[in-house]
Amino acid sequence: MTKRSNSIVLQDEEQMTEILKRVKRAEGQIAGVIRMLEEGRSCEEVVHQMAAVGKAMNTAAVTLIASSLQECLLDKKTNTPEQREKLQKLFLSLA
Repeated sequence: MTKRSNSIVLQDEEQMTEILKRVKRAEGQIAGVIRMLEEGRSCEEVVHQMAAVGKAMNTAAVTLIASSLQECLLDKKTNTPEQREKLQKLFLSLA
């Protein structure tokens, strides 16, 4: 079971809406990949769709981290070396 922190993921509702759109789009693409595999579609078609899923999720993750970083830098209470290090590690996890 994952331990949750008391902080909100992201304050910027517009950015959160965009991130959710991307993740939901990826969810639909994953359903498409499953359907393609079940239908016996070509490897090339399936891999192309899988790449689209990966790109959608990476873009959502980068947007989330960038928005969180911006909020962190604007908020003097959370703009700490520890918080910046934590966000840096998140960015590096996508590499």
